[in-house]
Amino acid sequence: METTCDQGGPWDVYLRNCPCRDVLDLLANKWTALVLGALARGPHRFGELRRAVDGISQKMLTQNLRQLERDGFVTRTVYPTTPPTVEYALTEMGAEAGAHLIALSNWSQANFGRIRSAREQYDGRELQPVR
Repeated sequence: METTCDQGGPWDVYLRNCPCRDVLDLLANKWTALVLGALARGPHRFGELRRAVDGISQKMLTQNLRQLERDGFVTRTVYPTTPPTVEYALTEMGAEAGAHLIALSNWSQANFGRIRSAREQYDGRELQPVR
C-alpha cells in the first residue's frame, strides 16, 4: 500500500506524491537561491535583479519570480509611472527561506577549495575493473 500526503497533511517530502515536493524543488533550484540572496539586500527592479544574478536569462528570471510570488516568497509591486515601474521584494517567508539559502551559499564558497580538491582526487584516480 502506497502512503501519500493528503490535502490536510502531514507533509512528508520523502513521499512520492507529497505536494510539498514542489516547494523543495523550487528552493533547491540554484536560480531561486541566487534571486532570494539578491533580494535579501533589498527590493530590486527586474533589470537590477537580472544584473545582480549574472547568467540568468530573462525567461528563467521571469519564471522564477512568478513561482516565488505564487508561493508567497516574493511580492511584486507595480508603481504607476510611465512606463510602469515594477519592484520585487522578499516577504517574511521569503526572508526566512533566503537566510537558509544564503547560509548554504556561504558554506559552498567557504568550502569550495576542499570540494575542488576532492573532485581532482576523484577525477585523477585509476578505476580498477570489477572482479
